[in-house]
Amino acid sequence: MTFPFDRMTVDQFRKRFPRARWSDSRQAWFVPGRTAPQRFTRWLAELEAEADAFADAKGRDAFEFDPIESAYLEVGRAGFRIKTPFSRTVVEKLREIRYSRWDGEMKLWHVPFRSFQELRDRWPEIEQAARRNEPQERRRRAEERKGTEEEAKSKARAAERKRRRYPVASDALPPIGRVVAVQYGLVVFEEVTGELVDPEVVAEFYPGVTDDHVWGVWRKPTLEELVHAWPSKAAALEKAEWWPPTIEELRPARRIASRRSAKRQD
Repeated sequence: MTFPFDRMTVDQFRKRFPRARWSDSRQAWFVPGRTAPQRFTRWLAELEAEADAFADAKGRDAFEFDPIESAYLEVGRAGFRIKTPFSRTVVEKLREIRYSRWDGEMKLWHVPFRSFQELRDRWPEIEQAARRNEPQERRRRAEERKGTEEEAKSKARAAERKRRRYPVASDALPPIGRVVAVQYGLVVFEEVTGELVDPEVVAEFYPGVTDDHVWGVWRKPTLEELVHAWPSKAAALEKAEWWPPTIEELRPARRIASRRSAKRQD
C-alpha cells in the first residue's frame, strides 16, 4: 500500500495501522488482515476530506482578507456562486478552475473556497467578458454598428454560413457522415457536390481557397454522433481546412448538444 510521503502522514498511518510493516523489496507498506484494503481506502478518503476542509478554510480566509466585490459573485456556505450573461470567455475561464461545476437548474457556476486563488487570477477577464455580454451593452454595440461596413460584413458572413457549404480541396476530401472540425466548429459533411468554388466570390469568407476547391455540404452533428466520435490525440496541422476533432473540441460541443436535447424533451 502506498501514499504520498511526508513525516506527518506516515505518523498518522502508523497510529491507524500499528501492525503495518514496510517492505523494501516492494517499496510499499504491508497491512495484515482480509479487510486491510477497505480500511486503507477509508483512511485515505478521510485524509483527503481533511485536506479539502483545510484548503476550503484557507481559501475562505483569503477571500475575507481580500474579497472580490462583484454583482456577478455571491458567497455561499460551501463556496462561491457565479452568475453572468452567457459568454464563451466566461465559460472557458471557469472551466479552467479546479472543482468548478455548472448547475443547470440554478443556471450558475459553483466554485469551492479551496479554488479561490484560481478564481481571483481569472476574475478580471471573467468580469470584463460578463459586462460586455450584458443585454444593454450588446444593444449599444449593435446600434453603433448599424449602417457600418462591419455590420455589412457580419450579415454577409451569417448569410454564407446559412448556405451550409464549405470549400474543400479536391485532393483532400473530408469523410462523409463523420464528425470533423472546420473553422465554423464541428460539422458532419453529407456530400461533396463537385461544384468548383469561385475564389473571387468567397475569398473574404474562406482565405486561401483556390480553383481546385469544391463545395462540401454540411450539417450540425447530433448528440449521439458527438458522443461516439473518437477524439484525435493530435492537434490540427497548420492551415488545415478540416481535421479530426480533439477531446477539447468535442467536450463543449457535447455539452451544448446535451442541453439542446434536454430542452427539446421538456
